[in-house]
Amino acid sequence: MQTKLQTAGLAQTLVAYNFIGGRESSAGANHLARRNPANRDDVVTISPDSSREEVRAACEAARVAGERWSRTPAPQRALVLGRLARLLADAKEGLARFVAREIGKPIREARGSVQEAIDTAEFFQSEGRRLYGQTVPSELPNKELFTYRRPLGVVAVITAGNFPLAVPSWKIIPALLCGNTIVWKPSDDAPGVATLFLELFRRAGLPDGVLNVVHGGGAGGAGEFLIEAVDQGLVNKVSFTGSTAVGRRIGEVCGRALQVPSLELGGKNPLVILADADLDLAIEGAVWASFGTAGQRCTSAGNIIADKRVMPVVRAELARRAQALVIGDPLDERTDYGPLINERFLERWLLQRATGMEDGAETLLDGRRIVVGEEPAHFAGDAARGLYATPRIFDKVRLNMRIAQEECFGPTVNLIEVDGADEALAAANGTPYGLSSAVYTRDARVMLRFKEELSAGMTSINNSTTGAEAHLPFGGNGWSGNGTRESGIWVLDSYTRWQAVNVDLSGKLQKAQIDLAQVSQSEPLMLDGLVR
Repeated sequence: MQTKLQTAGLAQTLVAYNFIGGRESSAGANHLARRNPANRDDVVTISPDSSREEVRAACEAARVAGERWSRTPAPQRALVLGRLARLLADAKEGLARFVAREIGKPIREARGSVQEAIDTAEFFQSEGRRLYGQTVPSELPNKELFTYRRPLGVVAVITAGNFPLAVPSWKIIPALLCGNTIVWKPSDDAPGVATLFLELFRRAGLPDGVLNVVHGGGAGGAGEFLIEAVDQGLVNKVSFTGSTAVGRRIGEVCGRALQVPSLELGGKNPLVILADADLDLAIEGAVWASFGTAGQRCTSAGNIIADKRVMPVVRAELARRAQALVIGDPLDERTDYGPLINERFLERWLLQRATGMEDGAETLLDGRRIVVGEEPAHFAGDAARGLYATPRIFDKVRLNMRIAQEECFGPTVNLIEVDGADEALAAANGTPYGLSSAVYTRDARVMLRFKEELSAGMTSINNSTTGAEAHLPFGGNGWSGNGTRESGIWVLDSYTRWQAVNVDLSGKLQKAQIDLAQVSQSEPLMLDGLVR
């Protein structure tokens, strides 16, 4: 295990493995190669392509391990998380460099994503002593009432590749703390990061079978096989981060089993700039929200909604600052954003241009794939080997255009002009998504109104649409999710069920609501003369 961790930041191919019931497995002859999106000649990871049988074996191993893990006291389960936090901190730089290499996230952002996992482990270590139930007063004498949190059982975790360490930590860490066991299907874009994370769990002392990992694809692969396990009675809970379309299918399967999945899905996030906003701050936030991680965040700004009185400044400054961004090698400290994570993201992003033009939008910046001989100023990558693209800004966008309604993973954003706060709020709520939102204004009354009336699950005031803290609930509404939340104490409800217990010490049968003592045996209660 130490060899993989020590060499994680080096230009060597990491061999990932399935981990089932405490045993490493290469999953037969079928393997997948993950290439560095900044240098397609660099094979970062070789990972197994799991079979249906291997996924089933992982679910069964988790079920067996759960019999002991669920009975382990929560403070003892939390000790594993404390050790994990320290191991993550020690390995932070190596992990960050590997994240940058495997998915193309700029090194500064990659360090932040590792820190998010550290914060999450530290937070939930403390929650191990606070998995509180309640004592409840009974209406009957000599009777005690209690509530307890109980684990759900086997949790299927399916994660995306854009935050390959932070998002899995949001799901796996609290689920384990609550006494559940896990079968994790990581993104096939980040199997190496998953392997390194798994090895830290192993070093932290997590018992065999409590965390099982199966690699592979989604449709027709390990992800689909894991969802099939819900119908087979092998999985008690699904936690998924990914597209809205896949989330719908997962919701249908879980609905048949009367389960509530945790679905963290897409977004078309509005960033509102009102006439009284601090424009320098607003435009700085808009650039970061639109182009950070090359726009490959579910919380990336999709629509910049600006008041017509400031739109000329927003238009000019946004374009100027976007053109000045350093695009290139993720391991370069100067890089603002790196490559797209995979070819399918790049292909969909390229197709989005035609969609916008057909609807009548104009290109303020005509973002294109960066190719040899057409590198822009400030480019610091390898155009021949990397999946790089320049920023795209659509102007004169109307809310009924497809590009204003559909999520697009990539460095693209729309400009929508409005007149006043009423139109801005309507436009911000004008898509079927409801994940993140932001508004820039100096007016406290307008801040209050946007906080109360925005339909998104998360709202920033004078800050960007992106960014999350480990102790604040994360999630969306509408097409962005089913109302479940990641992170903070709120996520505990996703990984536990409530059990109500009553203990009768009276020595006789007492019937609730029937054997209540009478308030008075003498005069009937008078209610303003209506009852006599």
